Amino acid sequence: MKLLEGIRVLDMTNVLSGPFATLHLALLGAEVIKIETPGSGDLARKLGNVPKYNQELMGTSFLAQNANKKSMTLNLKTEEGKEIFRKLVETADVLVENFRPGVLERLGFPYEELARLNPRIIYCAISGFGQTGPDAFKPAYDQIIQGLSGVMSINGDERLNPLRCGFPVCDTVGGLNAAFAIMAALYYRERTGEGQFIDIALLDSIMPLMGWVAANLLIGGQQPVLLGNDNFTAAPSGMFRTKDGYINIAANQQEQWENLADALGLSELKTDPRFQERDTRKANRFLLTPLLEAKLTQETTAHWVEVLNAKGIPSGDVLSLEEALTSPQAQHRRVLEEVETPGIGKVKLFNLTAKFSKTPGQIETPPPTLSQHTEEILAGLGYGADEIRALREKQVI
Repeated sequence: MKLLEGIRVLDMTNVLSGPFATLHLALLGAEVIKIETPGSGDLARKLGNVPKYNQELMGTSFLAQNANKKSMTLNLKTEEGKEIFRKLVETADVLVENFRPGVLERLGFPYEELARLNPRIIYCAISGFGQTGPDAFKPAYDQIIQGLSGVMSINGDERLNPLRCGFPVCDTVGGLNAAFAIMAALYYRERTGEGQFIDIALLDSIMPLMGWVAANLLIGGQQPVLLGNDNFTAAPSGMFRTKDGYINIAANQQEQWENLADALGLSELKTDPRFQERDTRKANRFLLTPLLEAKLTQETTAHWVEVLNAKGIPSGDVLSLEEALTSPQAQHRRVLEEVETPGIGKVKLFNLTAKFSKTPGQIETPPPTLSQHTEEILAGLGYGADEIRALREKQVI
């Protein structure tokens, strides 16, 4: 049995935050139906670094987030399209959208109407700022939220700040938050039979991820310190130069610091008043780093990773993205799954990273072509071949 077997999700989302949420539901076995605009579909179909795929509406950005889903096209501005949508809502368990607030309401489908059609439906709306508040109706992309959330202000160092995160972290975390909330709402429905409305804001979603930094400000009264690749909670903890590159070392505990000093032949630093105690060591990190790097640069990263890990000092190489994705550990964990995709060939996509012992999730079907499943879904709603042909002629689908 699949974890979400029998759950039907109407996915009205575009680009990243919403598709990332519904991807996790699809990997767990839900039937996720992407409802897309006829002719164009999800904007992500045109996004990516391979122009040929963009022209075929199968851009790399779309491929990354839409395995295991079905695609149907539907023009919700037509009466016929609205009627089909009502029938879909009656059969659905979850509806997810990431429009600006009020879009579905203007089309005649506020939550109250959907709940009237199906009291068990769980409606999850994802937006930049949420459905309420002074900024609710402002447009928002990931970088806008990175700036407004404070994320960019705490990245980098005195030479490079503000600095955005190198991937769309707010969109991604917003999608994870939505998936988590939907699962919680499904659990509540199991006990009560009641659906509900979920309001997810990207701004709300990202802020708690800065919990430790925010706590230092809110509780300890300390403004964030720009430390670049150093860890503000401990020293020595961060990235250091070696003979052939860089190494991450996290000597966060006193014992780890003392073992590090011994491993580098710097045992005298353990009793140096500048470095002996944790907080003074943090205050003097910029004096400590050159002393450590004088030793670290005498050997390779691989040498130090082996030596330090053997002594219980957490350390690791700083890999390129390609090296990370092809590492033995990532391969062992099956982080990526190779999927045969018609018209493209084999593509590597991220698998479900939660490992369930009884209900494992996995990629079973490639991302769908635009409208690939429209006829199948309409037939399931009771539409005949002639009716479907007429709907296509009227550009309802």
